[in-house]
Amino acid sequence: MGDVKELHRRWCIADGHADSLMWNRDLCERSTEGHVDFPRLREAGVKLQCFTLVTRGFPFIGGFPLFAAWRKWPREARGGEWSRALWQIERLDAFCARSGDTVRVATTGAGLEDNLANGRLSAVLGVEGGHAIEGQVERLAELHRRGVRFMGLTHLSNNDLGGSSFPMMGNRGLTPLGHQVMEEMARLGLSVDVAHASEQTLTDLFAHPTVRYFCSHTGVREAGGGWRNLSDAALRTIAQRGGVVGIILAPVYLGGDTWDDVVRHVEHAVDVMGEEGVGVGSDYDGMVALPRGMRDVTDLPRLTEALLKRHPESWVERVMGGNFRRYFRETLGGG
Repeated sequence: MGDVKELHRRWCIADGHADSLMWNRDLCERSTEGHVDFPRLREAGVKLQCFTLVTRGFPFIGGFPLFAAWRKWPREARGGEWSRALWQIERLDAFCARSGDTVRVATTGAGLEDNLANGRLSAVLGVEGGHAIEGQVERLAELHRRGVRFMGLTHLSNNDLGGSSFPMMGNRGLTPLGHQVMEEMARLGLSVDVAHASEQTLTDLFAHPTVRYFCSHTGVREAGGGWRNLSDAALRTIAQRGGVVGIILAPVYLGGDTWDDVVRHVEHAVDVMGEEGVGVGSDYDGMVALPRGMRDVTDLPRLTEALLKRHPESWVERVMGGNFRRYFRETLGGG
């Protein structure tokens, strides 16, 4: 394990998905709660962490305002999806400002590389569900200005943009508004996260000639597991566009709760996509369990250890972060 921790110090360890901001914890302080904060990310050797803005909860409950009240969000931040998104952005900005310049939001490829060169953690900001813009396409430019660099069009339920992969949602495609949003995202350089898209919405997204898409967190269907896993055809399409698929660590989508189950999904995805198409997308702090033997991000070296038993270092380095580094270096933009 010591050797693995040394590799984590040297490599760009990257993770495609954490919902930590919605829990309203102080990410500058090491906590025994949840999976992620800045001190634990540093201990794990993580150099690039995607943080997502969650603004709507489960499809049949509508309980996010209750959740936010429980987590002591200020009243003005709880009211609507747009205000919830902006508040989480402001929280992350405040944490970065208090981090002693050890964490910065990465908004350009050059900024990402500068952070790596100077030992900083890069926070890459995304939105989980385009309902956050409340139907106003012009808000995408505001999100981009505030540092957001990717967005999933749907989350756990259908919305005014398109269809969700959640069961019983009817496999809806992109709406006319969804097509407008996708065009504006392509114009701004915002990547589309396909993690919760229905099959038909995926088909509609994949037909767009220029938009960059990836998947921040998923299992792969042919390796077993849950309802929202991606097919081999989807994996191939994402790889052909230069995208990366982050393999989720949640047992419900893996068909098992061991490191071997994670490895099985990683290996199948690499077989289909090639070595440059696969990463890790944990879903930390996303109300899901983690594999046995993993309490939080500080146990991530165990996955590296499991992969190194079967693959060379160069292969494992790509999966554990090199591929997400390449993808975001290409897609974050200049400036």
